[in-house]
Amino acid sequence: MEDKRGVYYYPVPSNKRVRVYVRENDDREIEFRLWNQDRPETWERHGWLDMDIIRRAAELGGKDEDATRIYDSSTARFLLKEAKKG
Repeated sequence: MEDKRGVYYYPVPSNKRVRVYVRENDDREIEFRLWNQDRPETWERHGWLDMDIIRRAAELGGKDEDATRIYDSSTARFLLKEAKKG
């Protein structure tokens, strides 16, 4: 899916109020950015994150706060490939 912010997916399909936007940076690495309709400040406070940053943050948060579960590189690559097809 795509809107004015870019290409996105729903990390929890039953919750359409949260989206994860994806893009490819100049080094062809996938980057993610969270948008939450109930917390719009999240978009402004948190920029684009690559998987390395996400993994490090998850390690700091411990198992109960595993941030990596909502960020999916395979889904991101697929969506970006489809978006390029137009």
